[in-house]
Amino acid sequence: MSLTIRMSRGGAKKRPYYRIVVADSRSPRDGRFIERLGTYNPMVAKDHPDRITLNAERLKHWIGVGAQPSDRVARFLAAKDLGPMPAIPEQTRKNQPRKKAQERMKAEADAAAKPAEAAPAPAAPEAAPAEGAANA
Repeated sequence: MSLTIRMSRGGAKKRPYYRIVVADSRSPRDGRFIERLGTYNPMVAKDHPDRITLNAERLKHWIGVGAQPSDRVARFLAAKDLGPMPAIPEQTRKNQPRKKAQERMKAEADAAAKPAEAAPAPAAPEAAPAEGAANA
């Protein structure tokens, strides 16, 4: 039996409230669980103390027994210094231009950079006349 520490949704429509529970990974999200370890209320302010409540002693016990926290619960644990921060996977690159377009953009940038390098530095501007001389 593989155990997971995950969130079980409660609350009304458009008013979510989650219980952090230990459950068998095969059981439904809001179904049977083994033990309730805390709560998460996303409706309150982020700095509010009741936003996330955790039973640290029982969490350490279940992690020691082999329960695996879900990604979101692992972030909660890391915020409370009860575990390591999960690695953030590299995002997909679907928002970037395709390979040929990237090559074309690079070539254009290189072409624009070459004339700037080839042009000599402009001569130092001549000294401006004194302010008194300009008024005369």
